[in-house]
Amino acid sequence: MYVASALELFTKIGISWLLRYAHVVVGIAWIGLLYYFNFVQAQAFAKMEAPHRNGAIDQLVPRALWYFRWAAAATAVTGILLYGINQNLKQYEGGNTNHSILTGMLIGLIMLTNVWMFIWPNQRIVIANARGLLAGKEADPEAATAGRRALLASRTNTFLSITMLMFMTGTQHFFGSPHFDANGGKVAIYWIITIVVLAAIEANALGYVQGLQGPGTKLLENYKLVIEAAVALSVVFYLLWEIILRA
Repeated sequence: MYVASALELFTKIGISWLLRYAHVVVGIAWIGLLYYFNFVQAQAFAKMEAPHRNGAIDQLVPRALWYFRWAAAATAVTGILLYGINQNLKQYEGGNTNHSILTGMLIGLIMLTNVWMFIWPNQRIVIANARGLLAGKEADPEAATAGRRALLASRTNTFLSITMLMFMTGTQHFFGSPHFDANGGKVAIYWIITIVVLAAIEANALGYVQGLQGPGTKLLENYKLVIEAAVALSVVFYLLWEIILRA
């Protein structure tokens, strides 16, 4: 009986390690391509002549987006499976560990939604328009709006990614300290504020708050401001954690 239990535990630990390894690998692919799109490709395309840009959109973007969206999906699947396995192994018991990992997961799922529901569908319109122009067809009047919507969703993911990574990497080393275990009231306050903040950020990305031409969405067009805002958001969440859950 003891041998069987030990083998079962060893198997679970082995699966947990494999899932964590896979989660990190596909996560690197996802976030790496996210940063490539925002910090490299977008800046290069802005300086290209239209024929060269359309050619790059036709040949380069579909391939990059294939890896991008499926890496995002694989990151989410491996992360959810890893969470389930570690819950079974009681890795997230005690302290605020569970709230930390769930915060990172929530942000990651918002980012996944942006990839599949907003970035990819709108980029398909942009790609089809570029291919049409290369074939001598008229420009699609919806392409510019679609490109802007994809950009806003992509920049929002970049904005959120720094905080997401902070919680994901900090759960075992900082946020999940077993010496802290907030009561139910503080936990409720933390999650209410967290959900409101994330909902406002997502609403801004979709244009529901300020519209496609509003100041909130225009901030997302400047990738340098996005980096600064991403750092500021991480500081806000760090302070939120310290003031509410650690106090």
